[in-house]
Amino acid sequence: MNSAQLHQRFLLSSGACTDTRKINKNCIFFALKGGNFNGNEFAAEALQNGARYAVVDEKEFALEDDERFILVKNSLESLQKLAIFHRNYLEIPILAITGSNGKTTTKELLYAVLSRKFRTVATKGNLNNHIGVPLTLLSMDEETEFGIVEMGANHLREIEFLCSIANPDYGYITNFGKAHLEGFGGVEGVIKGKTELYKHLQEQNKLIFLNIDDEIQRKHHNYKHTFSFGMSRLADVRLSYLQGQPNAQLLFNDTKFNSKLTGSYNATNMAAALCIGLYFKIKFNDIREAIEEYSPQNNRSQLIESGNNTIIMDAYNANPTSMHAALENFNNLQTSKQKIAVLGDMFELGDAAPTEHQVIVNFIENSKISETYLLGENFKKTHTSNDFIFKFKDIEALKTHLQESNFENCYFLIKGSRGMALERVLDSIKKSR
Repeated sequence: MNSAQLHQRFLLSSGACTDTRKINKNCIFFALKGGNFNGNEFAAEALQNGARYAVVDEKEFALEDDERFILVKNSLESLQKLAIFHRNYLEIPILAITGSNGKTTTKELLYAVLSRKFRTVATKGNLNNHIGVPLTLLSMDEETEFGIVEMGANHLREIEFLCSIANPDYGYITNFGKAHLEGFGGVEGVIKGKTELYKHLQEQNKLIFLNIDDEIQRKHHNYKHTFSFGMSRLADVRLSYLQGQPNAQLLFNDTKFNSKLTGSYNATNMAAALCIGLYFKIKFNDIREAIEEYSPQNNRSQLIESGNNTIIMDAYNANPTSMHAALENFNNLQTSKQKIAVLGDMFELGDAAPTEHQVIVNFIENSKISETYLLGENFKKTHTSNDFIFKFKDIEALKTHLQESNFENCYFLIKGSRGMALERVLDSIKKSR
């Protein structure tokens, strides 16, 4: 069955699904394979749970007398090709976002802004890889007027491949940081990998949104199809960043933009949303309201009040660049409260892991942070003579310490890589005695 034929069946369905635990009635189930699972084995279950069709790539799992089974050569490739066909079928503008830090927050801000004018669909959660991007495109329908696709990568040519599926009309890179160094082979690899988005847009004669204050992005300013923002006089949208505390702020046309996002580093994400909103001629007040009303979720730059303690929950993910930015912002906060940092290991750094974790510890030693609690094998190996930096062997030991402490009038920063799941310590802080 080719993509056009499969698309006809898709249009009769309620959407695409790859997880039998999330089956929607009348959806098309794609039987994907992983290191520890074979989706073909769950195809019959998907149909029993309400799927209209099941796409399988092993003949033994497709009943010959049941037309609900669709046998293909490769289920993943069929999903990706269907997404390409559907994207071309819809013919709507697609904006792609990638970057080392802040891409999900920027995506959410952009969704809030663009939804003020267009029926917009954006990537949900972290569906930003070779499976998530096709599912995002397939979640769009004839009523969708604008699509926002987040693209993640930890190796070269991944963004290039995702662009071949989404074929974006517009693109924006948030920044280039020390993320996924193990896969990219270093910062230069990160830059090369992320700018595959801009290369694709240039080859297709499409538009690039630029943070012109970013030296790496500024190199693309000579490309004729750009729309930029920043403090530079060269920017199409010229603005300035305010040192708001604890939340990010910026100033444009004598109008202050406040946000519910902690950390001055989030002001750049706000600026990108402002710039792109202005490009698409969304009313100025609608842009400002959308940015100011956006409330962060999922442990990203959230500000939580617990009694007389304040908690910056930024535990969704971390790399050396975002960790340093968060700590620097935390260190510079003007507050009478005692500052306490709870930090977890940063993953996917390869040979750079020992150095990058030691750099973080060195920063803390010279900071105004009163106490720091470190968790993870990499932080465990760091060296310090600071009596107020504490290392914990596991999450339970850390939680016990937090619960047994008597935190009064404290300011916490919680940050670590996703695999550390540091949100687990939140209740312990709240229950401290």
